[in-house]
Amino acid sequence: MSESWQSWIHEVRARLGSPPPTRLPVSDSRQAAVLVPLWVDAGELWTLLTKRSEALPHHRGQIAFPGGGRETGEDLWGAALRESEEEIGLPAKVVLRLGQLDEVGSPAGFRIVPCVGAIPKQFEASPSPDEIEETFPIPISALANPRLVEDREVLLNGRRRTIRIYHVGRHLIWGLTARIVQNLLLRLGIPSEMGE
Repeated sequence: MSESWQSWIHEVRARLGSPPPTRLPVSDSRQAAVLVPLWVDAGELWTLLTKRSEALPHHRGQIAFPGGGRETGEDLWGAALRESEEEIGLPAKVVLRLGQLDEVGSPAGFRIVPCVGAIPKQFEASPSPDEIEETFPIPISALANPRLVEDREVLLNGRRRTIRIYHVGRHLIWGLTARIVQNLLLRLGIPSEMGE
């Protein structure tokens, strides 16, 4: 990714827009959205992830992008921005919309659209203690580093599946968040020696 503000913004927008992101078939699943925040610092493209609170009833302690369910009358970007403000204190007005990634389904019955937005590099998260235990920035290049990526065979609901796990410091990124990261890397054209 280029370092200049304008060039990386245009490059990411173009990569997210062509081909258009895929959508799941129509279903009764509840719609949700997450924000995939991006910024450039010292020539590197970065994103911000959260660790969900251990006190939450669902997905406690998991690594995730900020986001949640769409409310009545709200579009997907509105949901992603509202939830990001609630969870990490990111004001909606500072997010520059870049595009969206492929829609993904969750075992919890949600269909989630990842919304990708540029944020100021000087943003300092203020996590909601009720929802978020911590936030942490990570360079996108670290997520593409094959030494930090593991494809692990697991037994889920009686079926053998291979899941991707990203090892980031003391955190493990897996499941839905790992699928979003994979799609982000693919869309950005960032090579991964492990393949898709």
